[in-house]
Amino acid sequence: MARNVELLLQENVENLGIVGDVVRVKSGFARNYLLPMGVAVVPTPQRIAALEADRAAAVAVLEEQRGRRVSIVEKMEGIALTMTRSCNDQGVLYGSVSQRDIADGLQELATPFGETIDPRHIRLPQSIRHIGSYEVPVQFDLDLKVDIQVIVEPDQPLEEREEMEFDDEGELIEKPRPEAKKEETAESSDDAPAEEENASA
Repeated sequence: MARNVELLLQENVENLGIVGDVVRVKSGFARNYLLPMGVAVVPTPQRIAALEADRAAAVAVLEEQRGRRVSIVEKMEGIALTMTRSCNDQGVLYGSVSQRDIADGLQELATPFGETIDPRHIRLPQSIRHIGSYEVPVQFDLDLKVDIQVIVEPDQPLEEREEMEFDDEGELIEKPRPEAKKEETAESSDDAPAEEENASA
């Protein structure tokens, strides 16, 4: 098992920490990236003190960014993002709707705040490949998340058909066609001569 080492970050590292943070990381990550790239150094009291001002500035920037993102999340609450795509008559898309597509569709909400919607903020387990309505989480931070509705519509009306169902692999579930009521028809045919005979009598 890799041994963890303690390092002092000299710049912000996403999902790890900000400049001036002392973090514990796997030795391989430290040896192969953080140390040779100058992103981190072995912490000493002098080095930690030297980065105090940079850390305070980074904290202020993150707080401002969080405030903007809170406003964006509030704007996103309850919205429905509608996208139009080409598809076949079973509602299967020619292509897909990806994290990038959804991020681009939401960007106009973030632009007034000077923010960019990163595709990684869109928590979509897999690309959307069918016409329909989907609930998609948008997450900026662990405690900064909102669910939006993404509606994918066909660019042309689909044929009228029963509601489609798909399995876990995204394949259309073929429903058996209802059989004609042969017995009922046969009984009707048998009853007809009897009725005629009674009428004659």
